[in-house]
Amino acid sequence: MLLLEKILNRLLGVEKKKISETPGKNVDRWGRGIILVLFLCTLPFFIMGDTSFIKWYWILYVIILLDFQSVLEWKSLKNSKQYITTLIFLILTIIFIYNIEYSISLLDWS
Repeated sequence: MLLLEKILNRLLGVEKKKISETPGKNVDRWGRGIILVLFLCTLPFFIMGDTSFIKWYWILYVIILLDFQSVLEWKSLKNSKQYITTLIFLILTIIFIYNIEYSISLLDWS
């Protein structure tokens, strides 16, 4: 993942910056905290269900978290295309989570 991030940043000409070095630091902390607490509070309801519910639960969590991060990068890091890298990671992570059952069946870990 780190190698992919470096390659994407180099291709897009992005200089890696942190949101914590901008005025959006508090919004980032509070937003991530609220998202984490909400998903941890709803986790017990999804654990009881079918495995497909858990998969979609994690896909939803990743979508909300990485969308939040990309919006903050877009707003806080002016003149930077770092949010595009985050959106590419969002798509790749969703594809990975969606196909994880198939990957496990290929490895015969069941």
